[in-house]
Amino acid sequence: MSHLENLIAEYYDWKGYLVKRNIKVGKLGHGGWEMELDVIAFDPHTGHLVHIEPSIDAHSWTVREQRFTKKFAAAKKYIFSEILTWLDSSVEIEQIAVLISHPKGRDELAGGRIVSIDELMSEIRQKVIECGIVAKNAIPEQYPHLRTLQLSHNGYYKTL
Repeated sequence: MSHLENLIAEYYDWKGYLVKRNIKVGKLGHGGWEMELDVIAFDPHTGHLVHIEPSIDAHSWTVREQRFTKKFAAAKKYIFSEILTWLDSSVEIEQIAVLISHPKGRDELAGGRIVSIDELMSEIRQKVIECGIVAKNAIPEQYPHLRTLQLSHNGYYKTL
């Protein structure tokens, strides 16, 4: 799992979502799997279900469209039958492609929403800053990436 996938999984878990990561789906008869899904997160309080596929590739938009179409289709096909089998299949799945950039005028990829790494980091950074200094409101140690951000942005005893 990449550093970015780890951060995304930590962030959603910290927000109260049930998180599954790097899930192989669609077992093939001759061995192997049809696809691997990077992060699936479900908020049991709101019913929000999100599938996140981060990528730092340098592929053309045509190649990205093909790759993400397969990923997003596999998620729709297998989330309810193999991953969150207890969840009603009528629940809407928000799909997000986290990419290096989010070009102006291009907000979707293969039916999913595009979010740049910088946009995602800005959101995470803001939520971490809102926690304040570590000494008074430490992010739990089970989230090492988020706690490191808290230390770097807020400091231990005083805001940096």
